[in-house]
Amino acid sequence: MKAILKMLNAENAENQRKTVSFGDSSLVEAPGGRIWTFVSIAFLLLLWVFSGVFGWVEPLFWPPIGDVWHQLKVIASEGYRNATLLEHIGISVYRVLMGFLLGCLVGIPLGFALALSRIMNRIFDPIVEFFRPMPPLALIPLVILWLGIGESAKIFLLFLAALWIMALATRSGALSTNISKVYAAYTLNANKRQILFRIILPNALPEIFTGMRVSMGVCWGTVVAAELVAAESGVGMMIMVASKFLSTDIVVLGVILISLVAYAIDILMRTLEARLVPWRGKSGH
Repeated sequence: MKAILKMLNAENAENQRKTVSFGDSSLVEAPGGRIWTFVSIAFLLLLWVFSGVFGWVEPLFWPPIGDVWHQLKVIASEGYRNATLLEHIGISVYRVLMGFLLGCLVGIPLGFALALSRIMNRIFDPIVEFFRPMPPLALIPLVILWLGIGESAKIFLLFLAALWIMALATRSGALSTNISKVYAAYTLNANKRQILFRIILPNALPEIFTGMRVSMGVCWGTVVAAELVAAESGVGMMIMVASKFLSTDIVVLGVILISLVAYAIDILMRTLEARLVPWRGKSGH
């Protein structure tokens, strides 16, 4: 009997896989699909190698892969601007994570306040909508006047880059909660705290994780400019200093390092989302 049930379940799963493919978001990031990611990366690397061999990259001022690899070995062994390669990567990761975490700590509660409180929405919605389209880089002169040229100024810029994204993503997730679930919870004598943590928060988590991934990407895009504020280390500092001397091999190396670290963090966030939000893309949850 157990064997029959197991066979039927396997058959149903196979039928579902065959009949429900387009529109099922859970299949997009299903395990086993990363082979195509590595295939695309390998294709780009081969294209880069052959373009350097045949001289295709010279009109584009794109350095050959051999020059970038040489700079990687030199900086990894000798350092760059009185700091090792790991120190440059570590300080950039520290700045991004600090700004990102502060943006989450403030932005997520702010988003719930905008969605659940009429008074808070009327007070903070104009502020959010005013600052949301403003790029944090435009505030660099003011941030220097307010906070000086230390680490706090750089982290504050990254905090602003993440804050508004997290607030809007959280508000969107909270507002998408099915109101019938809230009514059903009230009929079961649930209080506001239970409704928030048992219904609204689980419903908003997919949107929150999406906002986290977007804000993390924006923070990495902002860190290069944030490290313009009198930074003595960091991958962004490497890129900016190298660009002044037209050292395109170091510039490309810095861009690749930022992309690799950012992609690794994104994979970690996807893994956490898959474990913490298994109901994403499924109805009835």
